[in-house]
Amino acid sequence: SAVPVPHDVAMAGTARPVPEMAQSTDPIEKLRLQCLAKGSAGIKGLGRTFRIMDDDGSRTLDFKEFLKGLHEYGVNMDKEEALKIFSLIDKDGGGTIDFDEFLQALRPPMSSARKQVIAEAFRKLDRTGDGVVTIEDLQSVYNASHHPKYKTGQWTQEQVFRAFLDSFDSPYEKDGKVTLEEFTNYYSGVSASIDSDSYFLEMMRNAWKL
Repeated sequence: SAVPVPHDVAMAGTARPVPEMAQSTDPIEKLRLQCLAKGSAGIKGLGRTFRIMDDDGSRTLDFKEFLKGLHEYGVNMDKEEALKIFSLIDKDGGGTIDFDEFLQALRPPMSSARKQVIAEAFRKLDRTGDGVVTIEDLQSVYNASHHPKYKTGQWTQEQVFRAFLDSFDSPYEKDGKVTLEEFTNYYSGVSASIDSDSYFLEMMRNAWKL
């Protein structure tokens, strides 16, 4: 039950444009569309930027850090709009936001059926069952010998596996590990370009042989 080459999986569903690009007046929707304009891994990329900034490992950000993260990721948003988003997430008014909660709010809404099929694909990949997909997991599910760059000798088996994992990682700080959260953030971007639930489910089942 080999998984297809990374290109097939990573690019599935990304060809169609995201509707109503940046027309929205809702600040969270506006930020979501800006992230999705960077490609299907855009939301995950913003999450990665915030994680790098989280020096103390608290998984929270104050407004100053939040604003800096948006600017570093290249999001075009004024301070007032950023404050609106921050206030919506910081429900208790404590002055910090949990960035996992923030990323969940930023993900395009997905039906439970879509979330389930994403989790199912992740479980299939996570052979060791430790909640993180690594090269070790891929060795038993993914046949690197079919990859064109492996066939020509350009890449080693390790490089093929790494490219596969990187396709679900953002372009920032690739670490060769993919969590369910990262996998879901990636596919929420793909999901945003697909209106039909049945088409999305069929695409996932075909791509991952579920």
